[in-house]
Amino acid sequence: MIHQFLTTAYWAKGRTLNEVKKTIDYSFCFGGYLKDKQVGFARVVTDYTVFAYVMDVFILPEYRGKGYAKKLMDAINKEPELQSCKVWLLKTSDAHELYKQFGYSNLKHSEKVMERILK
Repeated sequence: MIHQFLTTAYWAKGRTLNEVKKTIDYSFCFGGYLKDKQVGFARVVTDYTVFAYVMDVFILPEYRGKGYAKKLMDAINKEPELQSCKVWLLKTSDAHELYKQFGYSNLKHSEKVMERILK
């Protein structure tokens, strides 16, 4: 389900099954479930001490608008193993209002942040 969704998501289009498995293996993963059905997913890339990068957050389309993304983000923010992390980042093109509810904002000093993106 995770791979199937991510291959159509704007941020992960074309990611192979092996790539998705590898990202899961090297991340702290969270799932959103209704009874026995997984309806959401998120992962955090972290050193468990200073830095946490929230990635691949989604709720399946048919379950959106019911507060499940908020519950997923709340679980991530309250995870005991991540409480010492002081720097949290994420990238989004369309969910700014969701993440603002959890303390995220635009970079205050974007001139200090650099990226290297390979195709």
